[in-house]
Amino acid sequence: MKQFIVRISTFFSVIKGNIAFYPTLFAIFGFAFSLLMIVLEQDGVSRKIIKIFPLLMVEDGSTAINLMNTCVGGLISMMVFSFSMVMLLLSQASSNFSPRLLPGLISDKKHQIILGIFLASIVYNIFTLFSIEPSEEKYTLPGFSILLGVFFTIVCLSAFIFFIHNISQSIQINNIMDGIYMEAINRLNKIVDAEEKSSKMPTPYFPDTSNWHKYSSPKSGYFQNISIENIADICKKNDVRVYVTIPKGIFINKNNSILKTDKLLEEDIVKNIFSNINFARGEYIGDNYILAFKQITEIAVKAMSPGINDPGTTINAIDYLTELFALRMKKNDSGVVTYNGERHVKIAIIQFKELLYNVMASLRTYCKHDPIVMQKLILMLKYLAEQNVEDTSYKEAINEELEVLIDGMDFDSDKDVQVLRKLAGMERVE
Repeated sequence: MKQFIVRISTFFSVIKGNIAFYPTLFAIFGFAFSLLMIVLEQDGVSRKIIKIFPLLMVEDGSTAINLMNTCVGGLISMMVFSFSMVMLLLSQASSNFSPRLLPGLISDKKHQIILGIFLASIVYNIFTLFSIEPSEEKYTLPGFSILLGVFFTIVCLSAFIFFIHNISQSIQINNIMDGIYMEAINRLNKIVDAEEKSSKMPTPYFPDTSNWHKYSSPKSGYFQNISIENIADICKKNDVRVYVTIPKGIFINKNNSILKTDKLLEEDIVKNIFSNINFARGEYIGDNYILAFKQITEIAVKAMSPGINDPGTTINAIDYLTELFALRMKKNDSGVVTYNGERHVKIAIIQFKELLYNVMASLRTYCKHDPIVMQKLILMLKYLAEQNVEDTSYKEAINEELEVLIDGMDFDSDKDVQVLRKLAGMERVE
């Protein structure tokens, strides 16, 4: 049952990122509501309402048909324009910033819900139109259904205005980076809070895994997520420890060795463990905060390219990276998971030193000619070096990156070199 719940949860987390997810749900709702209104009209709901609010009802069938045709045609035009705007947004974000941003923009709930409102209203109005006869009189028309169709059209007009405002905000790079940053911060905070709670529990030492038994992946894909609770229960039941040797977000080829156990397991148990490890063809920040570092770094690098030449965006990206690194330094690099006070599971993680190197290596390559951006990178590393850390090796990695950054500067002016060396506290003695 737990495995089934995990599968459903994983499936839902994948499809909700599809741009058609919420529009499909809304369209089904619009169809169901139109059928409900047809049933209510047969029970005479319009005849009851017309006695109370006669001015709200349409006088004849031809007027009703023209009104509903106008509503449907207008809604379709607005929906086409809205989809065109979404495609323009995705195209601009991909070319100006990074193609990795597309999944996050596509899964924007606001855009999906607005498109869903359009689609639901269109479906409702079309099926309401089927129930109207041109020769019908005022007392036999589905007046209440027509009134609701007009009301839904007005709601769509309001939603369209909000859509134009929201999409103009969404394409701004600051808002894009802020969304990535907040999602990564939420994920990191959950991990850090869980580690703080587990650190207070008495737990045994996790043994060395070098001589453990290895098992290969039954499928390929990005290592997206893992059900710790289910695997911990399996380990406890079979008195075994498990080590997942691949960090989240890494693409795994079929038959790659990704699992180790401290004792040989039966095939059924191994299959049971692998059934709780989820693979996907995409990456999501909600499952893997490392992706946020990649995306923000790519935005910074793209902004420094000669075709865009926007160092201001790079400086903003470095500010976001600074906060993310500061929070990452509160997390340990052990990868050992504590569940119910016991340690049966260990997951390989990208070490802080490796993460910092990957980010700095890209930024060094494209920013070493710009003294202002280099100044920002030095300030970032100096700020991180002053923070409280989970492991002293983090500060060693920061100081090492600072030295490499200073040595890799490439300026035409000696003054720029002197200023930045002084800022970093590495004045060169002649």
